[in-house]
Amino acid sequence: MIDLENFRSSSLARLKGDYGQHLYDSAIEKYRNCNHGDMAKYLEIFRKIQALEIEPYLDASMSIVCAGRELEQNKRDLLFQYLKLFMPWRKGPFNLAGVNIDTEWRSDWKWDRLKNHIELKDKKVLDIGTGSGYHLWRMFDAGASFVLGIEPYLNFCMQFNIIKSMTPEDKNVFLLPLTLEEMPIQQKSFDVIFSMGVLYHRKAPFDHLQQIRNMLTPDGKIVLETMIVEGDENTVFTPIDRYAKMHNVWFIPSVKCCEKWLKKCGFKNIQVVNICKTTIEEQRKTAWMDWESLSDFLNPDDHNLTIENAPAPIRAIFIAEA
Repeated sequence: MIDLENFRSSSLARLKGDYGQHLYDSAIEKYRNCNHGDMAKYLEIFRKIQALEIEPYLDASMSIVCAGRELEQNKRDLLFQYLKLFMPWRKGPFNLAGVNIDTEWRSDWKWDRLKNHIELKDKKVLDIGTGSGYHLWRMFDAGASFVLGIEPYLNFCMQFNIIKSMTPEDKNVFLLPLTLEEMPIQQKSFDVIFSMGVLYHRKAPFDHLQQIRNMLTPDGKIVLETMIVEGDENTVFTPIDRYAKMHNVWFIPSVKCCEKWLKKCGFKNIQVVNICKTTIEEQRKTAWMDWESLSDFLNPDDHNLTIENAPAPIRAIFIAEA
């Protein structure tokens, strides 16, 4: 079982009422009832990594998040083998005790696009669909006092737990194996909520935005990063089948339409701080994610189109106040 006692004590001190206890109970129940076929294997490898006795260390100030003091060569070789068993590594990059992990996504590029537009000092932060938690560490380095990620996929949760085990215990950075919908209902708990790469996967985007607003403090902010299409305030692209080989893409709005959605849900002072095309340099196959990636999802003759001949992914970052 994953130890969440540090999360419990930290959240009880920082979140309203008994919300931290509710989150702790939900996460423990999720781990306890996990029927993932690889869970036993993951826990055994995790124990082997802990047995390497890696000295805690953290530097999240640069593009590569570094955790754990560098191991001697023989132990580093073992760690390399163990970490490979947790593939695919999608969000990063990381250096873990001397092992460089070149992830599928250059998540540092996304962070560079938004970091100068949001103040995180002394803020309580939630990141929805955080993957292995790369951005959690960058948020903490930016001054956040409490950083929580939620991520339903066990493989990514275990990747985070490995990284967390290599960092000092006093870092208030946590990840729970939950979806937003599984979080206990609670009003006004977080100062900043990040939803990045999630909105277009939601069948009910308004419910997603409204729940986020309900969880923000009165002066809180949303950082929303989502795919967009060209068009006016009424333009929404809905793929009939797959989009870039993804079967779970439901609604891709234009910038003006997304602004209207945010206003409809009660957000104000909406800013668009970045718009950019996703390139095969930012999302690509690596030795740590050797499955299909963006180059396989685009039309090989025209990267302005997906393999289905729809417009290729363009992403926008919105920041708005609750």
